[in-house]
Amino acid sequence: QVQMVESGGGLVQAGGSLRLSCAASGRTFSSYAMGWFRQAPGKEREFVASISESGVLKYYADSVKGRFTISRDNAKNTMYLQMNSLKPEDTAVYYCNAGPSAAGLRGTTPPKYWGQGTQVTVSS
Repeated sequence: QVQMVESGGGLVQAGGSLRLSCAASGRTFSSYAMGWFRQAPGKEREFVASISESGVLKYYADSVKGRFTISRDNAKNTMYLQMNSLKPEDTAVYYCNAGPSAAGLRGTTPPKYWGQGTQVTVSS
């Protein structure tokens, strides 16, 4: 069982930056690939980024590539999402999740665990 709590969301102007954190409980954190999804009002939840158990493999949605960076610190049981050059269309609730495969989290393998989400609002 892995429980996750997101933090770091908030209100920022377009062009600004935020860093999201996902703190996970449990001794098996390093056994899971981790990822970020987001859901904007009236839209389906979508993949943002994922990272392998070791942190070597990383995947990004085309919409955030070059602006967002995913990372993890297994010693601290924490995953991060550094978001730069934010746009109003990045406004959403951001969720962290854990699953068996970083590649699979892009859409072929559903996450096994979810956090409760943190709101990110980007004003124009």
